[in-house]
Amino acid sequence: MYKLRKNRWVGALGACLVVAACKVPKIVAPPDTKPVPATYDNNQDTTNISATQWREFFKDKDLVNLIDTALKNNQELAITLQEIEIARNDIRSRQALLLPSVGVRAGAGLEKVGRYTSQGAGDATTEIEPGKEMPDPLADFTIGAYANWEVDIWNKLHNSKKAAVTRFLATVEGRNFVLTNLIAEIANSYYELLALDNQLAIIRQNIDLQKNALEIVKVQKEASRVTELAVKKFEAEVLKSQSMEYDILQNIKETENRINFLLGRYPQEIARDKGNILNIMPAMISTGIPSQLLANRPDIKQAELELTAAKLDVKVARAEFYPSLGISAGVGFQAFKPSYLFKLPESLLYSAAADLVAPLINKNAIKAEFNSANARQLQALYNYERTILNAFLEVSTQMSNINNLKKSYELKSKQVETLTQSIDISNDLFKSARADYLEVLLTQRDALETKLELVETQKEQLNAVVNIYKNLGGGWK
Repeated sequence: MYKLRKNRWVGALGACLVVAACKVPKIVAPPDTKPVPATYDNNQDTTNISATQWREFFKDKDLVNLIDTALKNNQELAITLQEIEIARNDIRSRQALLLPSVGVRAGAGLEKVGRYTSQGAGDATTEIEPGKEMPDPLADFTIGAYANWEVDIWNKLHNSKKAAVTRFLATVEGRNFVLTNLIAEIANSYYELLALDNQLAIIRQNIDLQKNALEIVKVQKEASRVTELAVKKFEAEVLKSQSMEYDILQNIKETENRINFLLGRYPQEIARDKGNILNIMPAMISTGIPSQLLANRPDIKQAELELTAAKLDVKVARAEFYPSLGISAGVGFQAFKPSYLFKLPESLLYSAAADLVAPLINKNAIKAEFNSANARQLQALYNYERTILNAFLEVSTQMSNINNLKKSYELKSKQVETLTQSIDISNDLFKSARADYLEVLLTQRDALETKLELVETQKEQLNAVVNIYKNLGGGWK
C-alpha cells in the first residue's frame, strides 16, 4: 500500500513537470535583415583603401608619431581594454557554472539538551563503550568535502557561456572601433592645426600689406589727395586683421590642447611642419563595394555579435521554463570527540541527492525575463540594421563631399590667383588716382577672405579623405 502511494506521488510529480515544460512560450523569430546595395555608384571595383594600414596611409612622420603616442596613452582606449578584460572574466564565470562546485567544510560545536527530553533521555542511557556514557554537554566536530552540480540538460549554461564569448568578441570590435575613431580624430585635428598655421601666415602677410597701404594713404592725405576718412578706414582694416590674428592664435592653442588630450598628456607644442598645406596632395580614394563594410567596419561587426548574443540570451531565458536537475554529494568525518574523528567506519558520513525542479505557478518573473530577452533581441536586430545603413550613408556622403570639394578647390584657386593680381592693379590705379581707396580696401579684403577659404577647403579635402578611410573601416588593423 505504501509503495503504491509513493508511486502515485512520483507519477503526479512527473506529470506536473511535464505540464510545466509544455507551457513554454515560443521564441519570436526576428524579421530578415535588409540586403545592402550592390554598389555605391555602379562601380564594381573591389579595391578598398580600408585594407591599407594606417602607417602606410598617413605619410606625415609627425602625424604618425602623434598616433603612436595616442595608442600608448589615450585614456578612452585604456578604458575599452578594461571592458575587454571584464568580458573575458565573464566567460570564466559562465564556464565555472558548467563544472561542479567543490568545497571543504570544517566545524565544531557544543550542544546541551534537557535531561527530560527524548534526545536527553536517550543519550543518558546510551554507552559509547561498556561503562562509558555519552558526554554531557555533547560536542560535535565535523570535517568533510561537498560538491554541487547542475546538469545542463537543456543547454542553458552552454548557451549562457556562448553569449559571454560572443559579447567578449563584441568588446574587441568595440575596441577596434574606438581605435579607428581615435586615429581619424587625431589626423583631422592635425590637419586643422596645419590649416590654422597657414591662415595665421596669410593674416600676417596681409597685415604687412595693409600697413604699407596705410602709409601710402597717409602720404596722399598730406598731399591732399585723400581725406582723413580714408586714413581711418585703412587703420580700421589693419586693426581688424590684427584681431583676426589673435583669434587664430587662440584656435591654434585649443587645437593643440585637443590633440594633447587625445595623446593623454599635458599641454605642449605639437611638432609639425608649418609649410604650405596647399602642397599636400590628398590620398587617392578607392571605396570598393558596400558588402565589404560588413567585414571591415568594427561597429557593424560589433552590432552583429551583439545580435548573436541576444539570440542566445533568448534561448537561456526559455530554458528557465524547463525542469532543472541538480546533483549534490558530500563525504567526511563527524564525531563528538577529536580522538574519534577519524575512526572508521563509525565516524564516516556521506550523502548523495538529486533534485528535479520546475516552476509550476507564479511564473511571472520568468515570463517577464523571457519577454525582455525577446525585446532585446529585436533591439539588437534593429541596431544592426541601423549601423549598416549609417555606414553606407556615411561613405556615400563622403564620396560626394570629396568630389564637390575638389571642384570647389579648383575654382577657389583661380579666384585667389585673380584677386592677387587685382591687389596690384588696384594699388597702381589708386596711386595714379584712377581708383578710390574703397576699391583698394575691398580688393584686399576679398583677397584675404578667399585665401583663407582656400586653406579651409584644402583642410576639408584632407579631412574628407581621412573620414572616408575611417567610414570604410580602415585604421584599426
